[in-house]
Order: sequence, then structure tokens, then C-alpha cells
Amino acid sequence: MNKQLFVWLLILLWAPLSSVAQENNLATCDSLIRKGVNLMLEKEHTQSLELLVKAQSMARDNNWDKQQFLAINNIGANYYSMLDYGEALDNYLEAYTIAIKELDAKYEMIVLNNIAILYMKEEKMDKAEEYFTKAYEIALEREDSTKIGFYAVNLGLVANKKQELDKAEKYFDKAIPLLQGLPDIVQKAYLGKAENLKLKGANQEAKTILEPLVPTSKIEKLEESQIVALQLLSEITYNEDNIAVARKYSNTIIQHSSNVEDRLNAFQHLSNIHRKAGDLEQALAVKDSATAAIKQLNEIKNGRLFETNRVKFEIQNYRNQLLENQKLLQSERKVFYIVLTAAIIIILLIAWALRNSYIKGKQRKIIHSRSQEVMTLELEKEKSDKLLLEKKLKEEEARALLEEERLKNEIESRNRKLSAKALHLIERNELLASIVVDLEASQGLEQESKLRAYIRKLKGLIKSDNEWEDFIKHFEEVNQGFLSDVKEKHPELNANDLRFISYVYMNLTTKEIAAILSITAGACRKRKERISKKMNLTDSSKLYDYLSTI
Repeated sequence: MNKQLFVWLLILLWAPLSSVAQENNLATCDSLIRKGVNLMLEKEHTQSLELLVKAQSMARDNNWDKQQFLAINNIGANYYSMLDYGEALDNYLEAYTIAIKELDAKYEMIVLNNIAILYMKEEKMDKAEEYFTKAYEIALEREDSTKIGFYAVNLGLVANKKQELDKAEKYFDKAIPLLQGLPDIVQKAYLGKAENLKLKGANQEAKTILEPLVPTSKIEKLEESQIVALQLLSEITYNEDNIAVARKYSNTIIQHSSNVEDRLNAFQHLSNIHRKAGDLEQALAVKDSATAAIKQLNEIKNGRLFETNRVKFEIQNYRNQLLENQKLLQSERKVFYIVLTAAIIIILLIAWALRNSYIKGKQRKIIHSRSQEVMTLELEKEKSDKLLLEKKLKEEEARALLEEERLKNEIESRNRKLSAKALHLIERNELLASIVVDLEASQGLEQESKLRAYIRKLKGLIKSDNEWEDFIKHFEEVNQGFLSDVKEKHPELNANDLRFISYVYMNLTTKEIAAILSITAGACRKRKERISKKMNLTDSSKLYDYLSTI
């Protein structure tokens, strides 16, 4: 009976809670934003702004940063569509602040692009380039190929406006391969590329891009890309003095475009065409049409300005209503909290009534506690095994270091033996040289052919290379790969150079090396300098230090 009472109490509590949760539901906020965007695309700006302001207020109250960003950004887009660029910029900057502080770079680059488009519309190309570049750099960091291509197109259009044509060409060439799956955007890139070619004077290449975009069948309404293509083709043929074709393209825009700005540009260009053809009367007539188009454009702008101010007034009223509703909601929440407090007291009373179930719960806790102890023991065992493994690894590492030290000592010992052998060769050569000198100085040398033969043998022993071959064999065994590494780094060294380097590597003095090679100390120093120069060393005294690093 007590359990049934508890369930019914939870149901009674859940009813007001669920209604509050439903009102502040995240999905509801997302739905408001989606509906607001759709209404904006349908030019229903008042209704769009009402929904977006409501979504903004809901997101702010619940700290939903993403939804607050989307709502404010699209509020700015509404004002941009209504030509209120100042109000649009204020909202974009507010969205940008939220993106930097609370969201990731994806949202930052979206609003940066919007701000840049607004500056581009205002003909502030330096500011537009600055914000497009920031968005482009973020897209590069995120490796978002579609966004990279999209922002590259915008940067290319700005560069065209600033007459930075080579820079613009690089942006379009980068963007086109990245946007092949998006026909509308890649078409914009091709139009920018064509404009770039026109500005460079490559008219034929520009026409190759633009002519496929010109409608060939019966025209009902021109698309924006077709209007741009026709305007560019008219300017190109005008520059080529092809007056008839230039006039045809401009007339096509005037007849089939519903956009007043496009018609105005076409009228102004058509006036220039008639003036160039010498038809001044027709040029004046077209100029009158251009003036009428300017008047119509100003009327539209004034109408939109009135509509914008009206929408602002209605939105302010709507915000005041939201504020009043929030105050009412706060008072309702106070009542709700009072009811909730009473419900908690009732729950505590019911908990006391359910005390009998505590014993079973306690038993479950004991079982759980023992399970936890078993798990703790298993974890300690795993930790112990891990420590043993780490200890074994450290021992292996220490053993490896000791083995490395032993090998190093053994190499040094063998090098000392080789040095001793080399010094022995020095002493032997000096002794043999002394004996040869004494024998050559003795009397009766001319008569003693055997004595002369012995002298030749002794001289042969002094200059013999057999000891060198034996020496180099032992040297390679001790210093494995040293000579091979030297040859690989310095292929210009010959055998005598390598022999000299081996003695230097053994840290023999110049005098000792000269004695081994049977040359003077001066000649030995010169050879050392020559070999150092071959190895691109400016100071021959650094040769030993350099060889020690190979």
C-alpha cells in the first residue's frame, strides 16, 4: 500500500515538472530557429524575427550557447535582407562574441563570413578581405575542404575588386577543384574566374567560361549567375568593339531580370554602348531609363527602411511581452517551489514508512562491498604484476647499459693496442732507417753486393704496405663501419687519405703519424690541412673532433 502511494505521489509531482520542461525543451528552441530561418527565406521578416527573438530569449535563459548563436546570427541575416546593414552588423558581432567565448571555430568562421559579406556589400574591401581571410584560415586548420573552397571564392571576388588579379586567380584555382560537388557555388567560382580573365584582358578565355551559362532557349526568368554572365559578356564584347552583341546581352538583362539593381547596371552599360556607337539620342533615352531605375531603387530602399523600422518596433513590443511573460513565469515558479518543498516533506514521511525495506538494501550493500573488495584485490594484483614488469624492464635496461659500457671499454682497449702497434711500427721504422743510414755510410759498400741487397730489403721493409693491410684489417674489426661511413660522407677521399684519417682517429700526434708514413712533420701537417679542406673543415685542428662524431 505504501509503495502504491509513493508511485501516485511521483505522478502528481511529474505533471508540473513535465510542463515546465516541455516549455524550455531544447528541441522546441531548435524548432523555433528552423521555422524562423524558413520564414526569412520566404521574406516574412516580421514573423521570422518574432520566432528567432523567442528562441534567443529561451537559449539565453537556459545557457544554450549554440542555439543563442544561431538565433542572433539569423536575426542579423534578417536585417541584412532588409538592407539594414548597421543592425545586421550589431547582431553579427554579438554572435561572433558568443562563438569565440563559448563555441568552437566552426561557428566563428560562419559569422566571420557573414560580416565580410556585409562589408563587401558596403564596398569596404579591406575589411571584407580581413574577415574572409580569418574564416579561410579557420577552414584550413579544420581541413574543411568545402569551406576552404567557399571562402577562397569570396577572397577571389574581393581580390578582383581590389585589382589584385594574380592573387584572385590563385584563390579561384584553389576553390574550383574543391567545389565540384556543389554546382551553385562552383558556378560562382567560374564567374569570378571569368571576371578575373576579363580584367587581365584574356577575353577569349573568359568567353569560353561564360558562354555556356547564357540561356539559349526561351527565357522566362534569368537566374543570378546568368545575369552576371550576360553582364560580363556585354562588357567583354563592348571592349572588343562588337557593339551589336554587347547591346544584345544588355537588352536581355533589361527584358528578363526582375532585380532593379541588375536592370540599372544594364541600363548604364547600354548607355555607354550607344554612346560608343555614336547613337547619342538612343544613349540619352537609355540614360532616362537608368534614372527611372534609380528612382525605383530608392523607392524600394525607402520602403524597406520603413518596413525595417516597423519590424523593429514590433520586435521591441514582442520583447516586452516576453519580459512580462518571464516575470509571470518566475512567480509561477515560486508557487511551484513551494509545492515541491511540501512534496519533499511528504516523500520523507513515506521514506520513514518504507524503513522495513532498509534491511534488504543493507544486505545488498554488504554483497556489493565484498564484490568491491574482490575487485580491489584483483586490481592490487595487477598493479603488483605491473611493478614487477617495470622492475624487470629497468634491470634489462641497466644490463644493456653495462653491456654498452663494456663494449665501449673493449673498443678503447683495442684502439690502445692498435696505437701501441702503430708506435711500435714507428720505432721499428726509425731503427731500420738508422741501420740503413749506418750501412750506407760504411766503407766498402760498392764491393759488397750482398750488403747492398740487404740494404734494399731493409728499405723495402720500411715502405712495405703489408703492415698497413694488416693494421687496417684490425682497425675495421675494432671500429666497425667507421671507414665505410667516412667514405660514404666524403667519396672524394682516396686510400692514402683514409689511412691518414685512421691514424688521426686513433689520436696519434703529427710527429708519430709522420714517422709511420716516413714523411716530415711539415708534410704531415700539410696533408692534414689538405684532407680537412676536402672534408669542408675550415680548421684542421678540428679534424679529430669531427671524426669522433661520425
